[in-house]
Amino acid sequence: MSHYTTSKRYSDSSATDQSISTELEANYEEIHVPALVIGAGAAGARVAIELRQQGIEPLVIGKRDYGDAHTTWAAGGINASLGSRDPEDSWEIHAADTLEEGHFINDPEAVELVAREMPERIRELDEWGMAFARTDDGKIQQRYFGAQSFRRTCFVGDRTGEAMLDTLVEKAQSLSIPYRENVMITRLLSDGETVSGAVGFDMETGEFLVFVTDHVVLAAGGSSAIYNRHSSRDEENNGDGPALALDAGAELLDMEFIQFHPTGMVGARYGDDWDGRLVTEAVRGEGGRLYNSDGERFMERYSPDQMELDARDVVARAIAQEIREGRGTDNGGVYLDISHRDDEYIRERLPRMVERFASLGVDITTDPMEVAPTAHYTMGGVDIDPHTGETAVDGLYAVGETTAGVHGANRLGGNSLAETVAIAKPVGQHIAAEINSAGVATDGGSKTIAETDRTLSDLMRTQAAEEFAALRRLEDADGEATPETLLEELGALLWNHAGIIRTGEELQAGLDKLAVLQQRVADLAVAGDRTSRSFELAVDVGFSLTVAETTLRGALERAESRGAHYRADYPDVDDEFQQNISVSDSENELALDKRAVGQPSQAVQTALDGHYELDYHHLE
Repeated sequence: MSHYTTSKRYSDSSATDQSISTELEANYEEIHVPALVIGAGAAGARVAIELRQQGIEPLVIGKRDYGDAHTTWAAGGINASLGSRDPEDSWEIHAADTLEEGHFINDPEAVELVAREMPERIRELDEWGMAFARTDDGKIQQRYFGAQSFRRTCFVGDRTGEAMLDTLVEKAQSLSIPYRENVMITRLLSDGETVSGAVGFDMETGEFLVFVTDHVVLAAGGSSAIYNRHSSRDEENNGDGPALALDAGAELLDMEFIQFHPTGMVGARYGDDWDGRLVTEAVRGEGGRLYNSDGERFMERYSPDQMELDARDVVARAIAQEIREGRGTDNGGVYLDISHRDDEYIRERLPRMVERFASLGVDITTDPMEVAPTAHYTMGGVDIDPHTGETAVDGLYAVGETTAGVHGANRLGGNSLAETVAIAKPVGQHIAAEINSAGVATDGGSKTIAETDRTLSDLMRTQAAEEFAALRRLEDADGEATPETLLEELGALLWNHAGIIRTGEELQAGLDKLAVLQQRVADLAVAGDRTSRSFELAVDVGFSLTVAETTLRGALERAESRGAHYRADYPDVDDEFQQNISVSDSENELALDKRAVGQPSQAVQTALDGHYELDYHHLE
């Protein structure tokens, strides 16, 4: 049984702007909950599970059907220092690898929290039914992933994210956690210091929604899909989480760091629908090799020790360089070949890749795949305390790819899924403690908020009315520029001006072009009502433009090369930039600032001093 309450209301006279109230003239549903979780992937699900286990009944909302989240596209694995294959591994070495891959601008506390938590989180997922691959003696199997010192990536074939989300959703359902599908949040109700809820609409009915709560958790993913070549679904990872937080008064961090995965599918070979789609790092983790059109195994030039399993930024730039210098395929890629491994081994370890390429006429047990870099992950995001999920706005929390801190300048493969569950648990515990300390009512053993216990202030009702009026105007927009066109142009702008290799001149040109796109929003044409795909994309345009500006401005500010951020005009690491760049909204203008990074614990520093390194040739 659901314990959250709803009521039908009209925009009322408490709104201070009567013209807005009159313009709205529409029903909306008002929903009161002790905690609202925005996003139904792994991070959102794990926060909700922890809240429920602590006696709080949250409401989880998502833009898609339950269980249909971007987590399912994380294929290769999830990191934990279990030592199944390499007993000398430890959480301290996992943390050291993460800091090194992040070029030491990670939040050390966040990194150490993830590394310490993950063995227990893997055992928990195992207990909940996640069907991890096993060693011959029954331990959870672990594979190599790029830039890791030991085999610590646990996996379920090459569908690890899907298996993990299925496990979390099944656990959430067993706890009867309320979930609402096909809901899009367009604004958080905030005075810049405290959050009071969120507003949006039902994507199936078009009905306006107001969620009233003192605790909002953003778990809405990242923003890599704003690039026109990317590994995400087009309707996901468009920046709504960071944009909502920024508008509410929170700060963003390190938005210039976009990870370009080395191996995305090449659309010229496989079709536009497949362009940029991820070819999992598990292919290289299981021994896949990269060749140029001359048949050279070119990583020998760039990384003779770690080869194909060097850091993602290193391999991505190497591929880009080979293509630029004319050693790419006719389709604009390079070859990834695992055919030297045993056929049955490939089918067992990489079943989804075998199936996908077979559907396109390629047998990867005998023939190579064509790949090229693709925008994959955003290391930057909302600035949080990793132990609590707290932002600069009271009552607003964030988890998962929506946040910054764990990954620094470049994410270690296998750490994205790890971050979601490792940080979500303590965040859920903290929020539950906050709610319990507030002494809210108890109903059937769960903390709930009766409708009469929470009312929105006049300011918050005005914000809701303003947002609904804006959405109605957007719905009626009949200009010349379609949302699809603006998003396509934005994606090309970012790829060309803030891609794998950047310069100050190109970044500034990108900002100039972005200003023109921002002006064209006033000329949008929406083809359909609030239930249409066109309207959804029109809302996305606003989020994506905001996040694109933070990325371009952060990249222009960071006059050095570090991790995934490579400036051809500043090709070296600059110690003065071993800092985080924060972004805040100051009177509707972006303000950038720098701050020093923290220091790792002595235990992790000892691991760093040990200079552990992957012996790639174990795979030869």
